[in-house]
Amino acid sequence: MLARPRLTGHDLRGRDDRVTVAGGEGGPTALRIMLGGHLRRMREAAKISRADAGWQIRASESKVSRMELGRVGFKERDVSDLLDLYDLKDPEERERLMDLARAANNPGWWSRYGDVMPSWFSNYVGLEVAAKLIRTYEVLFVPGLLQTEDYARAVVQLGKAYLPAEEIEQRVALRVARQQILTRPDPAKLWVVIDEAVLHRPVGGRPTMREQIEYLMRMAKLPNITLQVMPFSSIGYPGAGGAFSILRFPEGDLPDVVYIEHAASALYLDKLEDVDEYTAIMEALTISAAPVTAIQPMLAEALERMS
Repeated sequence: MLARPRLTGHDLRGRDDRVTVAGGEGGPTALRIMLGGHLRRMREAAKISRADAGWQIRASESKVSRMELGRVGFKERDVSDLLDLYDLKDPEERERLMDLARAANNPGWWSRYGDVMPSWFSNYVGLEVAAKLIRTYEVLFVPGLLQTEDYARAVVQLGKAYLPAEEIEQRVALRVARQQILTRPDPAKLWVVIDEAVLHRPVGGRPTMREQIEYLMRMAKLPNITLQVMPFSSIGYPGAGGAFSILRFPEGDLPDVVYIEHAASALYLDKLEDVDEYTAIMEALTISAAPVTAIQPMLAEALERMS
């Protein structure tokens, strides 16, 4: 589960603390965290305890805590009752917050893949949709946001050949659908560092890998995508360990999140000290990797090897 969101910036003094509904790219996960953070600040400013807030909405203190962390959906009646308790007078601000509550309860487009997507990954997709910058380090495969359909299918089938064909195709479709964040009108920025071994590993066979490398060559030319390779000649960065991603968001209520995926679960880290440590690791990796200007020659060489 996500840790408690922290506020960004120095403090809230002089801040226009109004909340507006994010655009279509916001995603319900991010909107819940935004609204929860806003309600928490209002409660604290009113010097009201979580227990008293829970009494107001006929719920427990822990329910209020989960709401403020953005871990649960919001009933419109509960939000309205809390705004009464916090003595919100501005009718326009009330309407904005109620709109936000309604938007946060709308299912994301990825909900239709719920049958093949664990809840811990659903949380990630919701955050990925809302991110303005994603930095990723990958040591085994091409990151999902840059995979072709055939490459994605080969990755999905690794160790899971027993899955029904329909489920495999659903998983592939989800992975491809996630890539829309890179080509939408206001695209997310993606900065990827991959180990050179990724380009040597013929996932799906040589034809599939050739198509994948050609796709990387095209995507690396987009202004919002930066791709680097950690060459075999570089030691890299000892503290990097395995793959991870860092997500940054445009809204002040959303802290940077470090995402580390395991076989059957994932870690979400947003404590300042954890994020700072992984940010330093990512920056060290980008310095140790081959420069951005070398990516096309390196991909061309990898393509030739797969011929």
